[in-house]
Amino acid sequence: MVNVKKSVTVLKHFVLILTLLVSGNYCAAQLVVTKIEGKQININEKAATVQKYDDFIAPYRTRIDADLDNVLATCPETLDKSTGQWQTPIGDLLANVTLAKTTPVFRKREGKEIDICILNHGGIRAILPKGNVTTRTAFEIMPFENTTVVVALKGEKIVELTNYFVKEKKPHPLAGITFTITAANEVKDIRVKNQPLILDKTYYVVTSDYLSNGGDNMTFFKDSIKVYDLEYKLRNVLIDYFKDVDTIPVVQEVKVTQEK
Repeated sequence: MVNVKKSVTVLKHFVLILTLLVSGNYCAAQLVVTKIEGKQININEKAATVQKYDDFIAPYRTRIDADLDNVLATCPETLDKSTGQWQTPIGDLLANVTLAKTTPVFRKREGKEIDICILNHGGIRAILPKGNVTTRTAFEIMPFENTTVVVALKGEKIVELTNYFVKEKKPHPLAGITFTITAANEVKDIRVKNQPLILDKTYYVVTSDYLSNGGDNMTFFKDSIKVYDLEYKLRNVLIDYFKDVDTIPVVQEVKVTQEK
């Protein structure tokens, strides 16, 4: 009889515990987030600074500003991307510099030469001002972390590249290639390094990683034979060039000819 009472007591305790567990799980299941509220807090010159934080970062800010404002070269005139229908002074400079600085890297790694450079007009975010040119200038012109890549394309894809250029009607920076746009907006006389384009030949085009992935609707890159990442940022290409020259040359080079 004692054993029966103990069994009943144990059973009651088991039922009570089970009831509490089920009840707890049910309540927990009802705790559902139905609304989240928030507000945007603008951080600008009107926002108050916290002095202890400002004092903490002051030495680092001073060091960074000194590095960014270090004069690397001078520019005889202001170069911007708003001058020119098919070419701009700053676009020509960026494309020429990118082709010149990445070719030795690609040659050393792959034993091949880069033929063409194409960048995007929208990627140029500032002017190259007349006067002192600094590291900060390079960061302002190229604020993104884009790296240079070389894309292997057949000549027929180079034709698509030129057709894209005409369709977009934007002065995307070009180097290593010239062509003529007819009055009917068709492309003719495509030449790579002063040689007529060969449709079944493989050409090596240096560009940004963003464009090589089809950015700015440059879909012709998606049919590449091979892509080589140079691990060389576009901004660093520009900085290295500034360090190499005292005065930045302004070259008038006709790459795209428009027939009337």
